[in-house]
Amino acid sequence: MKFKRNIKLENGLEQINMAPLIDVIFQLLIFFMLSSSFTFQSGINVKLPKAVTSDTVRDENFVITITSENVIYLGNKVLTIKELTENLNTPAVRNRPILIKADRRASMGRIVDVWDLCRKIGIERINIATTRDK
Repeated sequence: MKFKRNIKLENGLEQINMAPLIDVIFQLLIFFMLSSSFTFQSGINVKLPKAVTSDTVRDENFVITITSENVIYLGNKVLTIKELTENLNTPAVRNRPILIKADRRASMGRIVDVWDLCRKIGIERINIATTRDK
C-alpha cells in the first residue's frame, strides 16, 4: 500500500464533510444534557410526617432540620441548642419565617425544644414541614 506524501490542492477544498462535525456536536449535547440532570442536592435525609390539612409556604424560610437521631442541623451544619440560640438570635433571622423539618421518628421533646427556643427569641412565624397525605 503506497500513500501519497505530497498532495496539492489546486482548486482548494471542494467540500467539507459535515457528518463527523454533526456527530461530535450531538455527542457533546447528549453529554451535557445527561451530566446536568445528575446533579444531586446535598442535604439531610428526613422523612416528613404526613398531614391532610397542609398548606404550601411560599416565603423564603430559614430551615432547621431535626433527624430521626434528634440531631439538629441549621443548613448543613450540626448544632446544639445553645449554638442554635446564638445563630437565631440576630435581627436578620428574627424577621424571616422559620421552617422546622423534623423526621417523623424524631422525638416530640426535641421538636418542642426548638419551637420554644424560636418563640423565646421572638420569631413569630414558625412552620413545620409535612408531606401532603392524599
